[in-house]
Amino acid sequence: MGKGRLEAFSDGVLAVIITIMVLELKVPHGTDLGALVPLLPVFLSYVLSFVYIGIYWNNHHHMLHAVQRINGRALWANLHLLFWLSLVPFVTGWVNENHFAAVPVALYGVVLLMSGVSFYTLERVLIAHHAKDSPLARAVGRDYKGVMSLLIYVAAIALTFVNVWVSCALYIFVAIMWFIPDPRIERMLPET
Repeated sequence: MGKGRLEAFSDGVLAVIITIMVLELKVPHGTDLGALVPLLPVFLSYVLSFVYIGIYWNNHHHMLHAVQRINGRALWANLHLLFWLSLVPFVTGWVNENHFAAVPVALYGVVLLMSGVSFYTLERVLIAHHAKDSPLARAVGRDYKGVMSLLIYVAAIALTFVNVWVSCALYIFVAIMWFIPDPRIERMLPET
């Protein structure tokens, strides 16, 4: 089956996720710039979560551009990814509401980990549905970058109970790793 509906549905869900996150930003009551200072941690966590959703949207687009068709397994794997990404506004809000306490930051990491696992699963389902020498399969190979990201998430979750800020730094590090769309896929696709 074609992939157009899956792409459109995913784009819509990701747009709603971003909308929900921005609605969580509360307007300050003061009129001077000092009124924004207490909102700085909330804004920074929003930026990180926005960047993560953007990274997934970007890489999801590239991955789907590298395949010709999808199947029922891909539809379910994609829904699995969207489920975990839909929890990003909730955990971002919980982290903000509790001023970066350990348990909310750890759960934020669990949602990032499961988003990564589900993206990896979708990638593997799409590769299995195409030939082993498909552009996507050749581009991602064994996906060391993806696996390394998952391991960093696991470490960050464990470290949350030692030092929350080290965990946050690791979450930022993974986002930086993925900020630029995966060039491996772009190199495999013909110029259009």
